[in-house]
Order: sequence, then C-alpha cells, then structure tokens
Amino acid sequence: MHKKLRPKVWSKIPKERKNRILRRSQLEIEQYSKTVPRILKEVREEGDRALLRFSKKFEGVQFKKSSELRVKEKEIQTAIRMLSPELKKALKSAYQNVHNYHISQTIAKNKPLAENGQGVFIGSSIHPVESVALYIPRGKGSFPSMAYMLAVPACLAEVPRIVMITPPLPDGSIDPATLYVAELCNISEIYKVGGAHGIAALAYGTKSIPAVHKIIGPGSAIVSAAKHFLRSVVDVGPPAGPSESLIIADGTTAADLVAYDLCIEAEHGIDSMSLLLTHKKDFAESVSKHLNKIIEQAPSPQKEILNTVFHTYYGVIVTENIQESIHISNTIAPEHLLIHSDMPSKIMSKISNAGEILLGKHSPFSIANYAAGANAVLPTGGMAKSYSGISVRDFIKESTVIQITSRGYERLAPIVQALAEYEGFYFHKKALDYRDLRSQEASTKAINGTSNATLSTQG
Repeated sequence: MHKKLRPKVWSKIPKERKNRILRRSQLEIEQYSKTVPRILKEVREEGDRALLRFSKKFEGVQFKKSSELRVKEKEIQTAIRMLSPELKKALKSAYQNVHNYHISQTIAKNKPLAENGQGVFIGSSIHPVESVALYIPRGKGSFPSMAYMLAVPACLAEVPRIVMITPPLPDGSIDPATLYVAELCNISEIYKVGGAHGIAALAYGTKSIPAVHKIIGPGSAIVSAAKHFLRSVVDVGPPAGPSESLIIADGTTAADLVAYDLCIEAEHGIDSMSLLLTHKKDFAESVSKHLNKIIEQAPSPQKEILNTVFHTYYGVIVTENIQESIHISNTIAPEHLLIHSDMPSKIMSKISNAGEILLGKHSPFSIANYAAGANAVLPTGGMAKSYSGISVRDFIKESTVIQITSRGYERLAPIVQALAEYEGFYFHKKALDYRDLRSQEASTKAINGTSNATLSTQG
C-alpha cells in the first residue's frame, strides 16, 4: 500500500533526518564496515577461488572454473547479433556525442619547457595511466550508457590497458549492449564479476584478473564501501556511489513535469536520493499530488523503489525562499541538479557545488545521462564540493620536468640554503654547500693552472 507523500518544511525537519540527507553516502558505507573488509581479505588471500564463491553467493552464477570469468570474443559477437539495428544506432549516436565533447579535453603528450625566471625552465611530461578498470554497474538493470561514458575518455587518453568489469546476468552472460559499446571502443578484456569482490580482484590481482592501477566508475553502496577500504591499495577515482538528484523549482514549470523529473534518478534503486526544493508551498503540494499518482500507477519494481526513496529523503521540501533553496543545494552538493525556472541562469550563477547543473524544462536528467555528450559519471555523497565529473584528465598523469642552468642555480641556491637551514633539513642545504665548495675548488684550480701556464711561458 502506497503511503501518501506530503511536502515537508525544511526548518521543521528533525536534525537527525537532515543529517541523513547530508551524510547519505557515508551512512551507506558504514553499514558495510564489517562485511566488506572480510570479502576483501578473502579475495586477497584466496584469489579466484573466492571470486567463484562470491559470484555464486551474490550474483547467483555458478562458474565452473576461473577462466569462465573472462568474456570470450565469440560471446561478444553473439551478443552483438542479438541487438536490434535501432538500439545499435542509438548507442552509436550517443557514443559519438560523448566522443565529440570529450575530444576537446585531450592534452598534448608534453608541455615544452618554458622559462620561469632566469635560468629555470619548467614543463611537463604527460602519460596515460598504464592500466585502468572501468566498473559498469548492473543493479536492477543494465547500463551500457555507463560503458561509453567511461570508455570514451579512457580511449582518448590512450590508456594502454583498459579493462571492463561488470556483474553477470543470471545466466552468466553479460549485457549485450554493454558488449557492443566495448566493441565500439576496442575493449576486449572484459570480466563477469562485480560487487566488493570484483573491486578486490582489480586491486589485489588474481590468477585470472591481473591488478590495475586505477578503478573508475559508479556502483552500489557495497561497491563504494569496497573502494573506500581499498584507497591505500589502488586509485579508486572520484566517488561515484548510489544515484542522487536535486531539483530547485520556483513554480514557473508545470508541476506534473517536475514530478516526472523527480522519478528519473529515483528509479535507479532504493539507495538513490531525489529531492525537490521549492519556496512555493502550493506548488509543492501540487507536485506531491502528481508524484503520488505517478507512484500508484508505476509498474513494479519502480513503484516499490520510488516509494522507498521518497519516504527515506522526504522527496518534496518547502523552503523559506529561493535563497534558502540555493543554500541547501550547495550544502547537499548533489550529483545531478536541475533548475526548473524561467530564468535558470540567474539561479545557476549562485550554485557552487554540483556534479552537473541542468537548466530549464527541456533539460531532464535522462537526456544528460544518455546522450547530451557531457559525462554522466559524477561525484556523489556531497563530494561535488571538491570533485568534478569524469573527464580525459582522470585517465592521465603529469610529471613535472625541471631543468636549471648554472645561472638559475646561482640565483636560487642562496634562497634554498636559507630555507633549508630554517626548516632543519641538513642535507637539503649540505648538498648545495658541497656544490658551492666544488665550484670554488674548480675555479681555484683553473686560476692556478692559468697562473702556472703563464709562469712557464715566461720562463
């Protein structure tokens, strides 16, 4: 039975419930603080044997041997033939849009040395990360869109080894559309494993799945927890946990349209968050009525998912004014933010924390998620306060290159000697003192050699 949703006034929401909204991601991770470390430990110690066991336990798939974890070329081609021409066309068009947007982010292999003060030249050497795993979630469905969102920037960065990992379907196969995207991106190293055990395999390496240098991609709370515990072992990329969205509305958009937009990110799963902030009380009531009707008429499992999501985080919240809506949004720092207003740019100018900002009624989350071209893998859990969405830069690393001439050394050495002495770093200063001493000795020898040569000539 669907429990009717009613708007809640922000100022009247209990502190502990506000805390749940603000600490949403951390709270989800904390619930796995005991189980996930045990899974990681077993994979580290038992390797493939643990993977096969966890695949049966968590994914319901009984692989007979570890070699079955890797997708074979024949499986890829068979899966692709299952797809309709219409779906292939849609995937290829979306892929191309994402490629077109991200190609502007590509960076030259090296930045030439440029003079930074007399005698000091600084540049950089840029290289792709040597091996990266793209985690493609499955959850309640399949997400080939996540595959091209991650694969396109990785390919443009020219990562030498790109691995794709995704939980298998109940029959042990991989979503055909995801395999089609892998084919588009020339990715052939694909594994049928997910969850915390999949992340552990990528971090520690097993006989069948060699370790990688970086793991990137969104996942469930348990995947986020695994990444959290493995940060000291492998680079797990920007935080990308359960989906979350927030809408700021000033009442100028139709309430039924806003209600439908609230359901877009909410349907990802019961651990999703979807909120509306509006200072128009009547508008909030209207959106709630439409939302209740939508939920009642929704099919399963969407009905149950929406019901859970909106009652966990309240769904529709009334603020005092538009300024409070903006302040709350910046405090929450949502993954996806949609501004429903006749003048969205005015509100957008005051937004400082959000993974992405969508403007106006023609910019629903779903179009941004699939085909606009910008990356839809965005920071969650409030981490948009310091992280950005995925880009080509997430797949490269930059080494600074410095060359100092004798003139530059003479200019900087006294500065460094004074600072090193103050900070108590003996050899920082000693190495320069020794250079100075050798230079003085060399000069003295040169002078003496010149003098002796002169005397010899005169003699």
